[in-house]
Amino acid sequence: MCHYAVTSYKLHYACVSCRVSFKRHPDPPREHPCPNCARPLACAGHDFAPPPRRDVRAWSVVAAVLAAGLRYEGRSSCGCTREPRYRPRTRAALRARLLAAARTGRPPAETLARRDP
Repeated sequence: MCHYAVTSYKLHYACVSCRVSFKRHPDPPREHPCPNCARPLACAGHDFAPPPRRDVRAWSVVAAVLAAGLRYEGRSSCGCTREPRYRPRTRAALRARLLAAARTGRPPAETLARRDP
């Protein structure tokens, strides 16, 4: 029996405007408010590693990735295998992928998730 299938793990939730992140249980599915500004927190996934609070450029990349509807996930649905998924970490990588999305006509979320633009 898969151990990860029966255990619920907390998800990372981030507030991009305050540049903070928290771990919360996903059950029950509801909006989690930010304790600082009371805006709803964005679900960032299981494998989100928040940048330092003072790193505004890295948080702008996180904001673009979350706005595209992507999450920082690296596990399969049951959690037994890890499939590392690419997410841009710098503004240069983000810019290159957004330009590639505009050039090819693909959705930005699809291009941001690919390792090679």
